[in-house]
Amino acid sequence: MTLTPWLGFSIDRDSRTPVFEQICAAIRQHAAAGQIALGSRMPPTRVFATELGVSRSTIVTAYEQLVAEGYLSSRQGSGYRLCAAGEVELTPLTTPPKEMFEKQAPETAAAPSVMRPSFSSVPGQRELRPFRAGTPDMRLFPYRQWAKTVARICRSDPQAMFVGGGFGAMALRQSICDHVAEWRGISAKPEQVIVTAGATDAIALCLQALAQAGDTVALEDPGYKPLQYFISAQGLSPAYLRVDESGAMLPVGADSPRLAILTPSHQFPLGGAMSPTRRMEFLRWAAETQAWIIEDDYDSEFRYAGRPIPAMAGFDHLHRTLYVGSFSKIFSNALRLGYLILPEPLVALFAESTRRFAPQASSMPQQPLADFIHSGEFYRHLRRVRRIYAERRRFLLDQLTRHFAEYGYCVDHQAGMQVVFHLTSGLQDREICKSATEQGLSIEALSSFVQAEDLNKAKYNGLVLGFCGYSEEELQAGLDLLLRLLESIRS
Repeated sequence: MTLTPWLGFSIDRDSRTPVFEQICAAIRQHAAAGQIALGSRMPPTRVFATELGVSRSTIVTAYEQLVAEGYLSSRQGSGYRLCAAGEVELTPLTTPPKEMFEKQAPETAAAPSVMRPSFSSVPGQRELRPFRAGTPDMRLFPYRQWAKTVARICRSDPQAMFVGGGFGAMALRQSICDHVAEWRGISAKPEQVIVTAGATDAIALCLQALAQAGDTVALEDPGYKPLQYFISAQGLSPAYLRVDESGAMLPVGADSPRLAILTPSHQFPLGGAMSPTRRMEFLRWAAETQAWIIEDDYDSEFRYAGRPIPAMAGFDHLHRTLYVGSFSKIFSNALRLGYLILPEPLVALFAESTRRFAPQASSMPQQPLADFIHSGEFYRHLRRVRRIYAERRRFLLDQLTRHFAEYGYCVDHQAGMQVVFHLTSGLQDREICKSATEQGLSIEALSSFVQAEDLNKAKYNGLVLGFCGYSEEELQAGLDLLLRLLESIRS
């Protein structure tokens, strides 16, 4: 294994782009141009830091970001190297020795039903049931700041609350462009943005405009279950894409799909990011077959190490990729707002489609949300919930590693709003989830996300555990109950 040559670039100290991101961009460019051979070892962090005149932590940050994006792999003792296609490995969390965390036997042998905890809830909202996946904690919502923003617009420009229609309020569409440019690496104009009533509404618009009854639509498998039902209800035929370590696999067979719906930045429900090589393969496939890719970027802002992974639509420069985003996960699930960013050649087609199918997004929150983003309050809220969710995620993973190791393991993708606990003890996920529901928990079986009949469901035996909507105390209460439940089922 040979060391890569020095990358031959210098740091621009006057640039507004952070130094670590300049390093990331240079390595990406060299890799894409073939100037770094696949499998080549990157310069050691200390040596590279000296060469560039930066701190070692800056190089480590850049390398770790590229590991998250799938460009580099890292193994203890062998440094970082450029990934070959399909080489990115998912390694389980290291399990501490059992003797370090001896479990105490329960004081009584009471059945789990007797041990049911009481979960707190916000007045007027549903009872909290750990571990519902993808649920934000609305107790963290900045209610006062939002109310002030709405009140200010009602006083100064009340008609703005009722301006929408068509593609949505121009102010919000501009704010969305600014947001995705900074967070997702997508360059778009407001004219390419449609404000929608969430991600599902955005996908529905895509299907109405781009597909006809009988067309084939490619879906990830395992994947988001409601999509299958929605596709079938539209008279379309689903084609299932297996998922490996590099992400969804390309469609095969004579009948090429008209559309492919993908979650490349954070695959649902397994987690993990699609490798750069696989992304480029999908983009070549779309160009060669004149197909369209719908990128569902449902929770991309929740990456807990480094910067968010650039969107596929950014790789593609919006040529064959339609980008779907949502405010439900990062801001409020009550506002029901999302957005769709189109390739420019599709703008006229979607304008006609929205004239035939009335827009579903409410106009009233659009101007306040635009102001909330512009004022910086949105990003203050986002930084806060990212920090809190990161703490809850780490707490959950630590507890699973300490006390549940004999039942399974987690793969830490350092992203998302849920983790998958892969069962290894012979217990069946559906049986566990049925019992968990009876005990007041909300857990989904990983095998239930498998859609194709010929896919081995036994390979996907696990529990999908959400953590964002629950405090550490609530997570602990749920974990205590889950552990007793597992012990009861095994016995």
